[in-house]
Amino acid sequence: MRWGVAAALVVAAATTSLGVGAPPAAAAACTAGVGSDFNGDGIRDMAVADPEATVDGKANAGLVRVVLGGDKGVTEISQELSGMTASPETGDKFGASIAVYDADSDGCDDLVVGTPYEDVTTAEGPQADAGAVYVIHGRPAGIGQGSTIKSYTQAGLDSGTSTEAGDLFGYALAAGTKAGGKPYLAIGVPGEAIGDISDAGCIHYVQGTTKTTVNQDDPDVPGAAETNDRLGQSLTATSRYIAVGVPGEGIGDESFAGSVTLFNHTIEDGRPTVLDGVDENHPALVSGASTEGDRFGTALSMVPYRPSGADSETDALLAVGTPNENVGSVADAGAVTILRIKPSGAVTEINFIDRLATGGDERPTAADHFGHRVALASTDPGAVGTSESIKLAVSVPNQEVGAAENAGAVHILSALGTPGRGAKVLTRGRGLPGAAEERDFTGLGLWANYRLLYVGVPYSKTSGDRKGLVYAATWTQIESGTGTVRTVKPGADGVPDEGKAFGSDIR
Repeated sequence: MRWGVAAALVVAAATTSLGVGAPPAAAAACTAGVGSDFNGDGIRDMAVADPEATVDGKANAGLVRVVLGGDKGVTEISQELSGMTASPETGDKFGASIAVYDADSDGCDDLVVGTPYEDVTTAEGPQADAGAVYVIHGRPAGIGQGSTIKSYTQAGLDSGTSTEAGDLFGYALAAGTKAGGKPYLAIGVPGEAIGDISDAGCIHYVQGTTKTTVNQDDPDVPGAAETNDRLGQSLTATSRYIAVGVPGEGIGDESFAGSVTLFNHTIEDGRPTVLDGVDENHPALVSGASTEGDRFGTALSMVPYRPSGADSETDALLAVGTPNENVGSVADAGAVTILRIKPSGAVTEINFIDRLATGGDERPTAADHFGHRVALASTDPGAVGTSESIKLAVSVPNQEVGAAENAGAVHILSALGTPGRGAKVLTRGRGLPGAAEERDFTGLGLWANYRLLYVGVPYSKTSGDRKGLVYAATWTQIESGTGTVRTVKPGADGVPDEGKAFGSDIR
């Protein structure tokens, strides 16, 4: 059954149960602070999305596998769970986006799953690809069957909005805890129409009792709502700042040049405070200019940053992927810009990186799309950030490896350091297990934390790995080139031998 009117009304009535800003619950057996710890045992877990998996016979319905740390088992999260308000349907792509945060402050992390292609029936009739978001709560007994599940359509989350066809509610997600301890959730809706302007995009933002939307026609928000802007196609956040990608933004006469809008979590006039809008023509950016088709802001990643002389991580570093950037005469080679965001909202360009920055014989190559995914990590959180501690991983899914076209690679660089110094390139067969195959698109899934880099190969072509896989490498392993990189895949270590694109997203 698709999501119908009755279910939508139930969800609308239940929006106060989202858990954001709810009073802290009894700690039970949960231990807060580990991150991605769904059973609260103090051991990090791993959530791996497979949005193309077949569920209950429905192709591309999608699911998420949660691999509990400490070899405590693997659970499946899908719309087959009791407590879901909709059933698996062909093309839903449950797990197209995922995020993790402790929504109810009970010490067990909760999983947020975006299903942007969910069809929702409203009083006006069926709304194809309207989208839905699910919050599956962790608990000491684990996550999955028996978990409390909150389900939201766009209007169900915020009754001041409408659920409409093609909105793609849940296409991108960002969640966490702001400075001061209050949970927040941001949801990208890149297909949102603003008036009669199609695909202008918006975000939903929830913090405490505040539930609001932001689009480019709101006061103080940079730019103006235009067709195909797609605000909210990408999202990232820290405890202090939020960055929203607008990869379809036209800059001057340059269509699809792209931009990023920056906010902090302070609520003013019912919305997060706008800090700035950044595009490649911004005065702080010195390495390029907005060009048609660049799609600046396609990929985003942000980490807290403590500058020298500061007592805490007052700032943030933001990596902006521009996978269609031309490098010289090389079309769609791709690049990444590193920005520093200060508490005042001032923005500074710290680095501009393309394949030339990785050293050796690396050269920009047409249609490689360097920067299709980006992941920043601080290996020494809380300390002053240095060129050694702030790591940047950049996926190049179309990179040729040997004779294998579109095998893909992940480039490891210092976000703050001299381009090329200490850079490494990870491919299957070089730094990562296995052998590179054509159209693997290594790095289409990418995530990092202070200790580990996760690399998804959801379209692996190797026999036995064709359902996809994830590599988990410590930063020490990457630096030294020694040690065994962990491989997580269907059919091994308790993961059911089912799926189609395991590793599309990881948390």
